Amino acid sequence: MKLASRMAAVVTGGASGLGHASVRALAGAGLKVAIFDINTDDGPAIAASVGGTFHHVDITDEQSVVDGFAAARAAHGQERVTVHCAMASRRGKTVGFDKETGGYKRLSTQDFAFGTEGILVASYRVASHSALGMANAEPLNEDGERGSIILTASVAAQDGQIGQVIYGSAKAGVNGMVLPMARDLMDLGIRVNSIMPGIFATPLMLGMKDRNPAMWNQLNASVPFPKRLGDPDEFGSLVLELARNTYFNGQCLRLDGAIRMPPR
Repeated sequence: MKLASRMAAVVTGGASGLGHASVRALAGAGLKVAIFDINTDDGPAIAASVGGTFHHVDITDEQSVVDGFAAARAAHGQERVTVHCAMASRRGKTVGFDKETGGYKRLSTQDFAFGTEGILVASYRVASHSALGMANAEPLNEDGERGSIILTASVAAQDGQIGQVIYGSAKAGVNGMVLPMARDLMDLGIRVNSIMPGIFATPLMLGMKDRNPAMWNQLNASVPFPKRLGDPDEFGSLVLELARNTYFNGQCLRLDGAIRMPPR
């Protein structure tokens, strides 16, 4: 898919981290980017800096997502690239020791359902609403392509650690959705892929550099090569390639410097 100037794109979670890197990459390629985020402190300024728009969207709320797409399309036209980075989750062991009672406690079903809603259900919500809009648009090329949807999974989908039973299983669910969704949408010319990032130097992780330099150095050393955390711009670079390369479809790609996460 040729990323033409002023083609429309949507990035969820675009006000920080990997989402922000995706915004920069897409805007740098000439696309008009709509940011969906609940971060009203940084989101509007980031959108303005790339000539895009900001939309306060809660990915766990159906109407909020519907309204967000409507507003983004009114501003830029039908999106042809959607990158979903936003998420909401909780963590905890399936059964863990409770210091307050001196016994064991179970991770609640409500906590598990919250993470499933904030990761897996939200991924379906964003992808399916975007796909519906793309389906009604004209094809972009001789292949009949109408758009590219890129979901964010995690290496935890394959290497879930202790305390990641919610996160790991929900991210695995995102990967599990990619191929059947790509097949659902194949006759419409809409591609679906996911990226599984490893440990990236997002603002959240960079805070550790000063708080706990020993842990920071340990994390960098744990990556086989290059021996550092991922640069968010490297995530943005892969987003561009997945959007551009029409033969990428139904794929779940690790972007992790060959790291394999230990149990803890």
